[in-house]
Amino acid sequence: MSRTPDADEKLPEPANLRFLRLLVTVLTGVMIAGLLTLLGLVVIRYTNARAPLPDAITLPDGARATAYTQGSDWYAVVTQDDEILIFDRATGSLRQTIGIEPAP
Repeated sequence: MSRTPDADEKLPEPANLRFLRLLVTVLTGVMIAGLLTLLGLVVIRYTNARAPLPDAITLPDGARATAYTQGSDWYAVVTQDDEILIFDRATGSLRQTIGIEPAP
């Protein structure tokens, strides 16, 4: 007759199973630490990645700004008169004026 182990009787854990359990626990910890490190680096990198704003923007007489955007060496202001004024970032001088035609 075969003998079934009682619930109170504890069998020794095989060495390979103990090693596997430890390995899974360590790898889970390393994966969580790596993910937190990557998220931290992304947050730190993108919070400091802002282009500097110009101290002052001189618009032509009567022009009122409605929107602002910037590129690597330029910034643009959209005026209330449906014009886009593109300025040089280094000198602050007006590079180009683009007129926007109204929709038909």
